[in-house]
Amino acid sequence: MKGKILSYLILACTSASLLGACGNSSDKPATEAKDSMTVAEQPMTPKTEEGVMVGGANMVPSKNIVENAAGSADHTTLVTAVQAAGLAATLSSGGLFTVLAPTNAAFDNLPKGTVEGLLKPDQKEKLTGILTYHIIPGALKIADLKDGQKLKTMQGSELTVSVKDGVVKIEGAIITIPDVISSNGVIHVIDAVLMPKK
Repeated sequence: MKGKILSYLILACTSASLLGACGNSSDKPATEAKDSMTVAEQPMTPKTEEGVMVGGANMVPSKNIVENAAGSADHTTLVTAVQAAGLAATLSSGGLFTVLAPTNAAFDNLPKGTVEGLLKPDQKEKLTGILTYHIIPGALKIADLKDGQKLKTMQGSELTVSVKDGVVKIEGAIITIPDVISSNGVIHVIDAVLMPKK
């Protein structure tokens, strides 16, 4: 009789141990699931969009031409001129453009007082003519530009491309930073201001 009772007690203890172990094993996955949920809920660090550095600004494809140019410390004169000519809305639109963007240094090389004169309200038509001479309809990357190629501008005149020893020039102005891709076109930074012949 004592042997049977002892057997029952051992069986009961073994069962209790097994149930306890089962209870512990079911707790562990729940904890792991909770931990994995916490990891999944943590915000991911946003990936920096790849672009081209111009005038201390990262010009990126998700921004339009005006938004990109506005960030460049080297293009404040151009941005001011575009706004004065009323071209900001056009260059922010969905159309595709290739913009030849003279730097501040390029504008500084013009005869003294030229820029100030062009920014006056009564010179808006002339300013618009000069700026649209720097805009070509369509998006042209530097690889699309060939020696002797003629580019029809928004102003109506043509620009001539020259390519020599890997250097691309437009009417003598050197493209110093090519292929700045924007959402509505391409910017090529140039080292001179182009003046229409008519």
